[in-house]
Amino acid sequence: MASSPHGQQPHGRHPRTGRLPIGRLRRTLIALLVAASVAVPLSGAARPAAVPAPAPAALGPLTVAGLDGRYAANRGNILAAEKMADDYGNRRRARALGAMAEPGRNFLSFDGRDGGRTAEVFGDLPHAERIAVLVPGSDTSLDQYGRLRNGALALSRQLGPRAAVIAWMGYETPATASPEILTPGRADDATPELTSFVGELRSTWPAARISLLCHSYGSVVCAKAASRVDVADIVLYGSPGTSFDTAAALRTRATVWAGRGGADWISDVPHASLQLPFLTLGFGTDPVSRHFGAHLFDAGPGGHSDYLAPGSVPLKNIARIVNGQLPIGPTPLGGRRA
Repeated sequence: MASSPHGQQPHGRHPRTGRLPIGRLRRTLIALLVAASVAVPLSGAARPAAVPAPAPAALGPLTVAGLDGRYAANRGNILAAEKMADDYGNRRRARALGAMAEPGRNFLSFDGRDGGRTAEVFGDLPHAERIAVLVPGSDTSLDQYGRLRNGALALSRQLGPRAAVIAWMGYETPATASPEILTPGRADDATPELTSFVGELRSTWPAARISLLCHSYGSVVCAKAASRVDVADIVLYGSPGTSFDTAAALRTRATVWAGRGGADWISDVPHASLQLPFLTLGFGTDPVSRHFGAHLFDAGPGGHSDYLAPGSVPLKNIARIVNGQLPIGPTPLGGRRA
């Protein structure tokens, strides 16, 4: 967690780790779990019901030569899902799918069932020398996909030629108002999916520099996959924690980066974990703390959804990391620079 202007940790946190005392932590995490549990039935009524969709298109191994055929197969599946959503009466889902099927949009994978699973490509993937994989956080689904897509577009434009960005919505993200947002369960389920996807990319583009860009709860997913993927960088931003005490505990050869915007509400989340009889609450050490030991980058003054905003400080620095360059700007407090 970022220090106060006078170097003191706010809210009675430990000055080195930024952690709350264990008694206060226990009370805070349990209170958050109770609040999230109460919020589920209140928010659930507003969430779209499961919308029918066809099974994913049958796809062969990922190859450069087969990209056009893969894109075409997934576009056909998206159009079929659009029709089923329209027949079902869910106009919002149908409109979202119709936009995805527009000419010029390319998907490596698509599954329209339930909240949806996709991997959309931006930039020059066939000739990519750098590939950035965006791993999103909570409340990301087909119905809220625009936020992820807008960030991927902005990053693609910032990276320049011979680079590709892949918006990987490859797991069931937790809802912000749900108990799952406080536990690593969804990340555990996502880990083999992300590991397999990055493995396919590495096999198809063996010389490319691949980076994982992990927002919010997505940083928990990336951390759990870190020891199993061959990537150059793992970039954590807006992170509630990773379920690991230190960057070294990720057991990865990748450079681990962390950044947090000055107005990001995630700084107020308790950065520790509590083991209960049947589950773990919280995600451990603050990734921008000195104790965690990540390389830090300036993430500017923005909020939780501003990291990939066009023209922003964090967008420029994340693009520099993907391109193999050092980020620019002042060194944030708490960690270290590469």
